[in-house]
Amino acid sequence: MIDRKPIESWLTDMDGVLIHEGVPVPGADAFIKRLRETGRPFLVLTNNSIYTPRDLHARLSRMGLDVPVESIWTSALATAKFLDNQHPGGTAYAIGEAGLTTALHDAGYVLTDTDPDFVILGETRTYSFEALTKAIRLINDGARFIATNPDNTGPSPEGALPATGSVAALITKATGKDPYFIGKPNPLMMRTGLNALGAHSESSAMIGDRMDTDILAGLEAGMETFLVLTGVTTGTADIDQYPFRPTNVVDSIADLVDLV
Repeated sequence: MIDRKPIESWLTDMDGVLIHEGVPVPGADAFIKRLRETGRPFLVLTNNSIYTPRDLHARLSRMGLDVPVESIWTSALATAKFLDNQHPGGTAYAIGEAGLTTALHDAGYVLTDTDPDFVILGETRTYSFEALTKAIRLINDGARFIATNPDNTGPSPEGALPATGSVAALITKATGKDPYFIGKPNPLMMRTGLNALGAHSESSAMIGDRMDTDILAGLEAGMETFLVLTGVTTGTADIDQYPFRPTNVVDSIADLVDLV
């Protein structure tokens, strides 16, 4: 086992770690409270690009979780940061909700369906056939294809919903062009988050409930990883499907309070 530096900064997934099916996971409030009391830098991450950090702050507050707006990092914010670094002041045709469009506006991007530099696909509950057709034609005409995250499905009370990854596959099939995915497991999302904190991967930890996104992203970013069993992953059989392992496996976020 490699000796690691003490953990000074924490990154944690939201759904399946802090909340599950709209209810706080027991211990989540104590974990956030300890982070705030100790002054440890932290970010709550989500691949969901629908909501702005202010929206998510309000949603978490209603559940009793006091997460500052500036401590929330979404795939929409990571996408806007990437575009601002790569092609500042550009134009984009965006399919998504306020989380994505607000982040792009804040990064100085102009949203247009006339010869945009990029087509950006994000999460929405109302994918429009007309919008997807427009995206396909713009990509065929030379716009570069970006997607906020690769998740194929998202949760809902009625069951799985098609998410960005599934819709991106439809566009890829129609255009022959693969998107560049920004969200987890792309370590870019983790590294831009660490940069926002002024933190270093050697002394940071990632907490997640999914091996294929959270743990893989943390691993590839060089962070210590904690897998919790309160979300998608529920036991050893799930973990053993993958050729990599988390640094640590714990029952829930409650088991990490004393490590902060």
